[in-house]
Amino acid sequence: MIARELQKKIIAQSKKIPVIALVGPRQSGKTTLARAAFPKLEYVSLEDFDVQTLAKDDPRGFLLNYTKGVIIDEAQKVPELFSYLQSIIDNGTIKGPVILTGSQNFLLHEKISQSLAGRVALFSLLPLSMKEIKKSGMELKIAQEFILKGGYPRLYDKNISPSDWIPSYIQTYLERDVRSIQNILDLSLFQRFLVLCAGRIGQLFNASSLAVECGISVTTVHKWIGLLESSFILYLLRPHHKNLNKRVVKSPKLYFYDTAIACSILGIDTQNHLKQHYIYGNLFENMVLNEMIKTRFNSAKRNNMFFWRDKTGHEIDCLVENPISINAIEIKSSQTISPRFFDGLNYWKTINKNENRNSFYVVYGGEKTLVRNGIKIIPWYEIGGL
Repeated sequence: MIARELQKKIIAQSKKIPVIALVGPRQSGKTTLARAAFPKLEYVSLEDFDVQTLAKDDPRGFLLNYTKGVIIDEAQKVPELFSYLQSIIDNGTIKGPVILTGSQNFLLHEKISQSLAGRVALFSLLPLSMKEIKKSGMELKIAQEFILKGGYPRLYDKNISPSDWIPSYIQTYLERDVRSIQNILDLSLFQRFLVLCAGRIGQLFNASSLAVECGISVTTVHKWIGLLESSFILYLLRPHHKNLNKRVVKSPKLYFYDTAIACSILGIDTQNHLKQHYIYGNLFENMVLNEMIKTRFNSAKRNNMFFWRDKTGHEIDCLVENPISINAIEIKSSQTISPRFFDGLNYWKTINKNENRNSFYVVYGGEKTLVRNGIKIIPWYEIGGL
């Protein structure tokens, strides 16, 4: 097993809070992590139809089989369990921790979150970070390699080519998960929607434009985006909320949680193809943002990232908001440092003159670490330490 940074946090919280919820995309390593962190707990999977039926027919009786604690995989498949879990935990019947894993963020459902309020610690496990891959002894030599391969553990554990594994992963998701969550009758239309989303990585989310190009309603666009968000396929990066005046763009930007998924959807399968593709810069930006989100999630912290753009074209790719400061970060795929790298940051400095605690960074495709005019320039492969 490739060691996961989140493991110590999960174990520590399980000693204080009775329920641990571990969510993330399929095949991100949730089950492996849960079983490694809690090797003495019994394990059940609600993917197993017989187990699922038993849990649905008699939720209380099902849970009472595991009074010493249990790992319940794909817990979202039987939401009836959550209300029973509340009462059983409150009366002390289950003595050990209850570990719930799911490929959908089931705590987004209001009834479930209410049932487990005050009793659950939520963790999100994304695919492997660069830091985790490096610690396992594997090298990431060039950015294009990591953009194409992504971070799904099976690709590293079994040394599988992404072009052999990713397409079947996407197909499984379409045929199995999507239909189990929403009644999407025309899968080819949903596939087209995925392609259109992948082609808009790093762009402002425009539901009306997607609706017209895909031939669906704006309401359907929002439903499908919500589905893809809750399943950890894509996410919307929000504009910085403290600067939402009339001159600032208020729409979010669209990104994928794993660039290999986006590349496969777009038919990009070689490094040469990737470097020449119009979307390469956006995919590079997506990769860097993903690593920053993984750093937060692996520390059991919320996503505190935003972007900023005004209506005259000034933009900061990422603002990381901390209690007393903001880190402003520009992301450039070029391997050569250029004066244009600093345009957005310099403008941001002029409109935030009183914010002395702010820090400024450029993450780029090169290999040197430098400082210019108070702006730190760091290579792409050091982003995990930012």
